[in-house]
Amino acid sequence: MLIKDITMGNLKLSLLFTAFLFTFNINYAQMGFEKDVFETDNDKLELWFIGHGTLMFKYGDMVIHIDPVSREADYSGMPDADIILITHEHGDHLDPGAIKQILKDETLIICNKASSTDLDDCRIMANGDKLEVMGISIEAVPAYNIKHERAPGKPFHPRGNGNGYILDIGGKTIYVAGDTENIPEMKNFKDIDIAFLPMNLPYTMSPEMAADAARMINPGILYPYHFGSTDTGVIIELLKGTGIDVRIRKLQ
Repeated sequence: MLIKDITMGNLKLSLLFTAFLFTFNINYAQMGFEKDVFETDNDKLELWFIGHGTLMFKYGDMVIHIDPVSREADYSGMPDADIILITHEHGDHLDPGAIKQILKDETLIICNKASSTDLDDCRIMANGDKLEVMGISIEAVPAYNIKHERAPGKPFHPRGNGNGYILDIGGKTIYVAGDTENIPEMKNFKDIDIAFLPMNLPYTMSPEMAADAARMINPGILYPYHFGSTDTGVIIELLKGTGIDVRIRKLQ
């Protein structure tokens, strides 16, 4: 009888967990969030496109939030984070209120130095820093303006301040650029499977600049993001014949 009770208990727990995962996927699909799913060396990788510069990656049981902000989602209903990546301190990328709603005791927050003043606890990564955590490889890479400025000598995103991130998740290499232009460092990014590149003037790139960045990086798949009202059809045309799979999602 005890064995039967334990077996039934395990079955109930398994059914509850399956129901949770099913509800998770249905709820966020109903909220209008799109996702793409990829097979990796170890588990399925889900890329959830929350909006603008905000993303969520789910890898097995691990949840990675990138630049979570409340204007893109109600984070009281979002899954708790194992890792949170903050590219820089601007309000459309850093929202301490949203972050607090997805924290658990073990959550690791990774940010640039300027963002750390608004957060209770974070691991600061500077351009060039690398980290291995929870089976994930994370590299912070430069993200800055060369051309566009808010005033003479004052770029919207100064060199050395913000981060992009290159992640190796189960053998898939993903580049999340943050707010940047087509900077020369991109020539050094190798074997990128998936890239997220921003595309909205004057803060980041025009379609032409983003296409130039994509040619330097040469990812298998490109998701333009942070693109506002930019005509995404332009970059599709510019990258025809390159072999880069340009995918447009709801990332205005």
